[in-house]
Amino acid sequence: MSQVHSLRIIAIVQARMGSTRLPNKVMCPIQGVPMIEILLKRLSASKYINQIWLATAQNQINVPLAEHVMGMGYSVYQGDENNVLDRFYQTAVQAQADVVIRITGDCPLIDAQLVDQVIDKYLSSHADYVSNCSPASFPDGLDTEVFSFQALEKAWRQAESPFDQEHVTPFLRNSGLFKVDSYCSTTDYSDERWTVDEQTDFDVVEKVFQHFHPRIEFSWTEVLELRQTQPQIFAANQHLIRNEGATMSTGQKLWKRAKSVIAGGNMLLSKRPEMFLPEQWPAYFSRAEGCTVWDLDGIAYTDMTIMGVGTNTLGYGDPEVDEAVRQTVAAGNMSTLNCPEEVYLAEKLIELHPWADMVRFARSGGEANALAIRIARAASGKSKVAICGYHGWHDWYLAANLGDEKNLAGHLLPGLEPNGVPENLRGTVFPFNYNRYDELEALVNQHDIGVIKMEVSRNHGPEDGFLQKVRDLATAKGIVLIFDECTSGFRQTFGGLHKLYGVEPDMAMFGKALGNGYAITATIGRKEIMEAAQTTFISSTFWTERIGPSAALKTLEVMEKNHSWDMITQTGLKINERWKQLGQKHGLNVLTSGLPALTSFSLNSDNMLAYKTLITQEMLKKGYLASNAIYVCTKHTDDIVNGYFEALDPVFALIKECEDGRDVHSLLNGPICHAGFKRLN
Repeated sequence: MSQVHSLRIIAIVQARMGSTRLPNKVMCPIQGVPMIEILLKRLSASKYINQIWLATAQNQINVPLAEHVMGMGYSVYQGDENNVLDRFYQTAVQAQADVVIRITGDCPLIDAQLVDQVIDKYLSSHADYVSNCSPASFPDGLDTEVFSFQALEKAWRQAESPFDQEHVTPFLRNSGLFKVDSYCSTTDYSDERWTVDEQTDFDVVEKVFQHFHPRIEFSWTEVLELRQTQPQIFAANQHLIRNEGATMSTGQKLWKRAKSVIAGGNMLLSKRPEMFLPEQWPAYFSRAEGCTVWDLDGIAYTDMTIMGVGTNTLGYGDPEVDEAVRQTVAAGNMSTLNCPEEVYLAEKLIELHPWADMVRFARSGGEANALAIRIARAASGKSKVAICGYHGWHDWYLAANLGDEKNLAGHLLPGLEPNGVPENLRGTVFPFNYNRYDELEALVNQHDIGVIKMEVSRNHGPEDGFLQKVRDLATAKGIVLIFDECTSGFRQTFGGLHKLYGVEPDMAMFGKALGNGYAITATIGRKEIMEAAQTTFISSTFWTERIGPSAALKTLEVMEKNHSWDMITQTGLKINERWKQLGQKHGLNVLTSGLPALTSFSLNSDNMLAYKTLITQEMLKKGYLASNAIYVCTKHTDDIVNGYFEALDPVFALIKECEDGRDVHSLLNGPICHAGFKRLN
């Protein structure tokens, strides 16, 4: 005991209010008492600990936490948000610690007697670091780590990776620089989860304290007995993974949180992490520039996949476009009066498409599609529409699946149920397949079609004069022909893709690339059709904001100056060829499809979805956002493309091994990606 008396043993509790998965959890009340207060009172029962400090982040959100803990009589240090290792070190310096006990604020069931047992092991082992969680044998939520101040200081000086700085002790355990020991339970209870990361965790812990109320200093073995007699109390969180927070990226943690408060998790199916790499995809970005994206942990990735879902053909953060937007913001984005830029933009779009006379603006592709259909129906006086392709989420479009959920299988989502779409819209929308003029002709002969709406190109271009045949049919029958160019516009031509084929519609829509990441879409058309907008009601407040048109005008200016459509087309053609060459090298049959600037590849294999997942997984490790598709931008230089293919080469080699018999599933670190969004022929 003389050794103990000569040492200053300090417990540092790591806690903050900004938890990604359960915000403000440490201040959540249990029986009317904040969780952090309960933890500190239980920890105070230790016979060895001289003083307890709270180490929290230095920002405004943590002020209530710090004030509450100081009000209890404990010391508080506020330091770096991300470098928790520095936070611990500075706290230990101020506390004049000889020995540091690390406790996390999400462990209200921490047991002071067990803490003392770990300290005993540390003192007797003469190790630099001792814990009861490496290897794990006690319930998750009793984690106790004990280490010398000298070891902490050495780690503070030498640990350089963001992971080691955020998680404090992995460097102590894994660097090989320290003598490490452990205190283990004779029985393995590591599957028990008594920590608080999720709401279900809190619910379990709250029930435990309710059971023992008003006592708060019950032992962990008493909780274990409760677990055996009333297992239903502990059932809610048993599906969660131990120490998930240390292995999950910040983006993945936030995605889990998002799915509990946002229906579907986000606003766009194409951006859901499950579409790329379930449980591993970074999910959120902190900033983007050129073709580089930084995640919430500050890790940089080269974007060799969908580039903002095709919005940024000039790359992320084009300086000229962004400067135009900054000037707009400085001058004012919204007013009682109209912005002049919408007139200038309308004139520019008509200049690029001489067949068109008038324009209406919106802010999303779905809006532009709905707007175009409303105008076309008003102009034709007919409600029935023949469609080919993907045209958004609105009722008019999803009505195609009323009565037969397979109708949109080749256009949008296979098996999509149009729940929420009024049944009285049944029989108003009729799909036909691209390059199948016979199907369209049959629809026109069977139904009183007033509008034909289609993408100019699907995965492949028109065959046998398909577009011209559609044009001639629409003209002969008095049908309004609409080309949906929200995706294809400004990628292979300066304007609509229909210019390449020499076929003029009656209306066309543009989006995605038009504003280089800023929200702006346009519907253009012939005067006699567009004026029908005045005979119905089409209006929206935020269609009048100024940023969208300003961004579009500058985007068009930069496009015209750089001939961006030529640049991205040529790069896409090179990528297509190199995919094929890489396939030949490894004996894989690679098929490419799509516009060159919206290119993708597939392999003739039943395991394609697993291979896509493997590609994403392995390329992510190498610093690339990648799948089997690349939406090309002007920042995809030869050097970047070369680096991408150098990284992809060994992944194709792995795929070949799998084609020859290796189990691809054994190579995956998580589930296979979803295949919910398909653009099929």
